[in-house]
Amino acid sequence: MLIGIGLVLPQNLTHKEYLRIHVRANSNAQVDQDIKYLIKDKIVEYLTPYIAECNTKQKAESMIKSQLPAIENVADRVLISSGFKYKSSAKINNEQFPTRVYGNLTLDGGYYDALIVELGDGKGENWWCVVYPPLCFTGGGTNYQYKSKIWAIIKSFFGDTQS
Repeated sequence: MLIGIGLVLPQNLTHKEYLRIHVRANSNAQVDQDIKYLIKDKIVEYLTPYIAECNTKQKAESMIKSQLPAIENVADRVLISSGFKYKSSAKINNEQFPTRVYGNLTLDGGYYDALIVELGDGKGENWWCVVYPPLCFTGGGTNYQYKSKIWAIIKSFFGDTQS
């Protein structure tokens, strides 16, 4: 399940100004989808203080590149502690993505730079978010909930007009 929230981003941002994150599950088996969500929570938790220090996409991308081994370590620890035999791989790549609409947030189809975290074969459905500007959300059903650290970053990035 992909989660979004009604948030209008500045219309002048282009594909080149976004840095996405995709966590791709090993497969669509329920066990692989469940572990994907645990891992994405740990990765978002790990990256949040680093992203908070970034005020440009270039700084965010540079920071993430320096943290790729640590990101894989975060994911692999969850996999190992949960009894999985496969590992993760993390990279920054420019890939083509389809248009995604979630509430009032629309990311047009096209090529985006993204942190790609593949779990095992990476053939399952993915969880996505935007690392920069930082828009990672969690929640389920109709009860959306911001991660408090992320909300603070969003407010500082866009000003306090999103309350």
